[in-house]
Amino acid sequence: MEAGRILQIGIPWITWRSPPRLPNFPRYICASSIQRGSYKGPKPGRDWIADWVSKNDDAVRSMPIYFGGASLLAVLFNRAISGIAPVADASSSQSRADLLTLGLAVTNVLTGLVWLSIRPKSITPVEPQGVECQEIYSHLPESVVSEILWVWESLSAVTCCKSLVIVYDCECIVQIGVAAKSLNIDEPFAVDAAKLMQGSLYQGVLKSGAQSYMANLSLYPGRSELPFLPSNTQAVILQPLGDRGIAVLGGDTIRGFTTSDQTWISYIGEKLDATLAKYMSSMPSVVQE
Repeated sequence: MEAGRILQIGIPWITWRSPPRLPNFPRYICASSIQRGSYKGPKPGRDWIADWVSKNDDAVRSMPIYFGGASLLAVLFNRAISGIAPVADASSSQSRADLLTLGLAVTNVLTGLVWLSIRPKSITPVEPQGVECQEIYSHLPESVVSEILWVWESLSAVTCCKSLVIVYDCECIVQIGVAAKSLNIDEPFAVDAAKLMQGSLYQGVLKSGAQSYMANLSLYPGRSELPFLPSNTQAVILQPLGDRGIAVLGGDTIRGFTTSDQTWISYIGEKLDATLAKYMSSMPSVVQE
């Protein structure tokens, strides 16, 4: 009986379902799995001739002299062994060819001499001759001082600027970086703000309202109006701060300030003008720190 009951109990059937199909995601291949040398695209070229010329500049400049001298010797040797009279004869084709060759040889020699005498001057940064200083207007708010210090750190880190002087409302707001040494004492040369703003440099910048870049300061007579900069300052940017001030930036390299540097400094000048205009309505005289 028990066996019959067991047989009568229905055994439940288990229905197996296939697992859901996953979406087809794009397959990625690791870069490391790509075999080397399979890249078929263009490869950067190299100008071997330009590299060789740059490495052998002196030899290349002397080549016309060697070729010209060899040509002269060849013409004289050919004239000597050809049996032609040493006196030039205009009716002789050989004489005319020799004269033309001599002219070309002399031209080569002269070209080589010119190449050797005219060389591009290598421009290298110089070490400013002066003393380090950091003089800031003592009554400025901390936020303005922080902004000015940020400007200085940015300029000195990114550009060739080694000296920064900001004059606003006939007051020296900032003198930071390397300054000229004062007479008889080991202290920075004090900035005469009133004299600077009365000089021709400031008046010219004020009239134009645009930045003035003196790429090679030694060629400008107006450098005498900037005695507070190191004596060997190579380049200077005069950035107007509205119509109330000026920022003087001294660099250690001739033509060291690039076009992008000049544009960036112009924007910095506008920002400093807007910041200083808020706090320079009535301030006491500058205090040196």
